[in-house]
Amino acid sequence: MSDSVPSPVSFLAYISGLVMAAAVYLGDQPDPVSGVTSVNLVSAGHAIDVLAMLQDKTKGNLAPDERQFLEQALYELRVKYVEATQKGPSRLITP
Repeated sequence: MSDSVPSPVSFLAYISGLVMAAAVYLGDQPDPVSGVTSVNLVSAGHAIDVLAMLQDKTKGNLAPDERQFLEQALYELRVKYVEATQKGPSRLITP
């Protein structure tokens, strides 16, 4: 048996998980469990709001690479969210 202690989650890893979840909700990625690609605008909006809240609450406390990643991810997610809302309500995407 190993007595190794798991490494703590980094801020970038945590943010990346939220960005990936938002991408799944926007239909950019299939759900990693079911493999189904769908759009869930409510959940996508919530994930984007959480990322924006984290950006606001961590302002001035992030390393340059963390700040840049968060800004870029939020910009791209917001653009995709607007595009998705113009296509209609939450839905399944069939290939």
